[in-house]
Amino acid sequence: MVPIALSKPPSPWRGGIEGGGLIVSPSLNSPKALSRARQLRRTMTDGEKQLWQDLKDFKKLYGIHVRRQTPIGPYVADFAIHSARLVIEVDGEHHFTPSGMTKDKNRDAWLAEAGYRVIRFNTGELADSFDSCIEKILHELGLMK
Repeated sequence: MVPIALSKPPSPWRGGIEGGGLIVSPSLNSPKALSRARQLRRTMTDGEKQLWQDLKDFKKLYGIHVRRQTPIGPYVADFAIHSARLVIEVDGEHHFTPSGMTKDKNRDAWLAEAGYRVIRFNTGELADSFDSCIEKILHELGLMK
């Protein structure tokens, strides 16, 4: 009986596949989606920036990691808490047009099918009752009754 040498196949990430390697994204998201998310992070609205100032502290305060402008499937969520399967969207004017509402409905259905709950705030809600918006997020996370 001849011993069989077991070894790992070459890594396709760096230098694998006969030294040539492959250019691939380190995540399951396409490079185009990642590029779009990066662009959206650089051009956040005032409401998104204000909300991010509080959400980024959730890791320190509650041990909950929040991502901003993150790809999920074919969409880029304003904010996502993957561990809780929660997406938080900040809606501006274009979301209230007939085409915007249809796109949001389709997006919400896709995200629900993927196991995510979606909560939405319009920019007016964030400006007028910011603390209530944070409380709603905490309630959705089960951190507030």
